[in-house]
Amino acid sequence: MTGSISAYKGSWYVQWYDKRIQRGVKIYRYKGEKIYHEKTAQKLLAVMQSDVENNTFYLEKYTQKGFSEVVPFLEKWVVNSKQSLTPSTYKGYKGYVNNYIKPYFIKYNQLTLQDIQLDILEDFKNSLDLAPKTKWNIMNCFHVIMDKAKRSRRINHMPSFPKKKDYQLIQKPIHWLPEVRQLHVLEQIPKHHQPIFYFLKYHLRRPAEACALQKEDYSEGVFTISRSISNRKLVNKTKTGAIHTIPCHPDFEPFLKVERSKGILSSFVFCNPTARKTGQRYTNKALNLIWHKACIKAGEDIDLYSGLKHSSCSQYINEKGLSESELQIITDHANIQSVRHYAKTEVKRKKELMMKNVFNLKRQRKVNDGKNTELKI
Repeated sequence: MTGSISAYKGSWYVQWYDKRIQRGVKIYRYKGEKIYHEKTAQKLLAVMQSDVENNTFYLEKYTQKGFSEVVPFLEKWVVNSKQSLTPSTYKGYKGYVNNYIKPYFIKYNQLTLQDIQLDILEDFKNSLDLAPKTKWNIMNCFHVIMDKAKRSRRINHMPSFPKKKDYQLIQKPIHWLPEVRQLHVLEQIPKHHQPIFYFLKYHLRRPAEACALQKEDYSEGVFTISRSISNRKLVNKTKTGAIHTIPCHPDFEPFLKVERSKGILSSFVFCNPTARKTGQRYTNKALNLIWHKACIKAGEDIDLYSGLKHSSCSQYINEKGLSESELQIITDHANIQSVRHYAKTEVKRKKELMMKNVFNLKRQRKVNDGKNTELKI
């Protein structure tokens, strides 16, 4: 096995030959401390040889100050992940690493990637004085990083992470508008802005996807959703990476004609006459401002996403009688759990279903009583 120990001026070091750089390296420190005892040098050599056997060895782990491979790995991951993540996701993950994950491991600078197990992860989670949802997001980011470490063979096995129930997440009920009230809000929007809002109502897409939709994405009555706006930049993929093919809703066709009548030369389907962006595309900020003004006129208090996508999805189940699986087909969700929260019906609808059940039970009892009477005769 590669490696040996030697003494030099009252201290010890490990002499190691690294095949990657094809030269010998002397390592004088173990976990940030200078090696003064032979047994410590032997222990360091044994650790290095063990990493070689487990295919998790890399020299920087032992040559970096403090014998901490975690912080350099985090820093490298932040740099290398920029190309694979959407701008908004990258911005969020970078913030999580720099503000929370990295400071923790700077404090405990003798921890290695192999040391990160459930107890360390629980301690890290508990050190975060943040809202449960923010904690959950940070730990999900950390999970992505550790998965990278496993695939890079820096660790042998993926550590267990705290279970979702440990975060005490509380799912807030969906805030949505019945269709009558939703349409009343939409009617308050100026005519030249209405098309993109009706598109969101009828096709159940994200606002960023509508803003990014281009004319070449519409053909023969079908919209192909393959772009989005992320951190104010146009990206050629959706938030989930999936491509969605959505047929044009018949009730939306008149609004599409209105949009085309604007006569704006642009590659985007929806154009804001007052926009300064290239192609005069809508921005999330502009959509929210227009929606907010319409809500004030209509006497409603609901955000854009809840007022359109959440409301339309909830209407399909609670007002139009669609099943969860049918809504899943329309929304193109990969997992039915994603549409299940729309099925939490209002009290009025629950009462209707309860009364319907009571009526059926009473009718069945009358039938049974009639049969019993006939038997007695």
